[in-house]
Amino acid sequence: MHPDPTLSDAAPSGPIPRDGARRGPARATILHVDLDAFFAAVEQRDRPELRGLPVVVGGGGGADRRGVVSAASYEARRFGVHSAMPLRTAAALCPDAVFLPVDGARYAAVSRQVMAILGRFTPRVEQISIDEAFLDVAGSEALFGPPEAIAVAIKAAIREEIGLTASVGVAATKLVAKVASDLRKPDGLVVVPAGDEAAFLAPLPIVRLWGVGEKTRVALEDFGVRTIGDLAAIPPDALRRRFGEHGAQLADRARGIDPSPVAEPQDARSVSHEHTFDVDTGDREEIERTLLALSEGVATRLRAAGLRAGTVAVKVRDSAFVTHTRQRALAEPTDLADPIWQASRELARPLLRGIRVRLLGVAARNFAEPAQLPLFAADEDERQRRAVEAVDAIRRRFGPKAMTRARLMEGGVPEPFERDPDRKPGARGIREE
Repeated sequence: MHPDPTLSDAAPSGPIPRDGARRGPARATILHVDLDAFFAAVEQRDRPELRGLPVVVGGGGGADRRGVVSAASYEARRFGVHSAMPLRTAAALCPDAVFLPVDGARYAAVSRQVMAILGRFTPRVEQISIDEAFLDVAGSEALFGPPEAIAVAIKAAIREEIGLTASVGVAATKLVAKVASDLRKPDGLVVVPAGDEAAFLAPLPIVRLWGVGEKTRVALEDFGVRTIGDLAAIPPDALRRRFGEHGAQLADRARGIDPSPVAEPQDARSVSHEHTFDVDTGDREEIERTLLALSEGVATRLRAAGLRAGTVAVKVRDSAFVTHTRQRALAEPTDLADPIWQASRELARPLLRGIRVRLLGVAARNFAEPAQLPLFAADEDERQRRAVEAVDAIRRRFGPKAMTRARLMEGGVPEPFERDPDRKPGARGIREE
């Protein structure tokens, strides 16, 4: 861990890009805000009798031990329970835990409250999952003070207004801010002054670094790599020869170099929605209904953002955790669910042969503004659009469940309309890491 990652007003020049040229001074103005054990914390907040008890959220809750852990309270984590663990394993590790079902609608509503708080401090908020977001507060200091003070104010607002705790990392890059937010959970605050990125990362285990999964970790052991500092000491060319372009990215990340900005809504490159099944399934009808629900959710968010997608992509993860993705350009950009669903079904079908599905995802990419579309649409398209816009208006007035497709009335599929229709493109599906 960094010797003393505390609040600091220091703003030295940032890390040097791998081409050796500085591109101006960097400052630690990027925040990563991560709610602590979010799903479990909401349950403990709303049910005081659960406070201090080990709580595990996932699957159907109660006696149901199918599926995986979506969230575990810190009391449960002391027994070795963690997210993505099979619920049966969690029950064996912590038999006295309280097991609860996932309440996606409630968590999404709380998430919207949190994101509204973040938006009070800066318009540059990039939500990356239901419980975390990046902020760029470079333009907010005149109103709210230095980034460290903004982080303190955000934590206080979330605690006082919503009754939850959040951990915050402050750094000059998104990569380092995210690593920092995870170091002192729960209720942590870690600030990495600009210029200290490499020194901060160096003693941390290599698995803390973005892009280092189990396979990459094992491969890096051939180089004697155990820490991020070990990785930073390897010549970038050697990593590139071994891992290709991914090796070049690892070389940069080990030094804290991450040029990606905090994306504003108009900068988003995709709108996506994912669903993890409680039980892996090979049922084609259930899979197609799930793809329809995901397509509805994506289309709703596209219309709310005034965007149409030129490309549709699907993600299929099987019971062995192998993930396959396919994408296809559409004949015309769209913000309607039916063409997105049709494309996603056709893309998914060849991926489904001989497997049981754990996760499905649908994404829309390559956005076009409405003005870029043909001036004259077919009558059928125009009728469908009027119908969809009428449904959107009813949902806005009477709630997201006011109208839905008959095919989606059956259980076992995600409820995309529980999500905030104004949530910006680029935010990921409802899931907790």
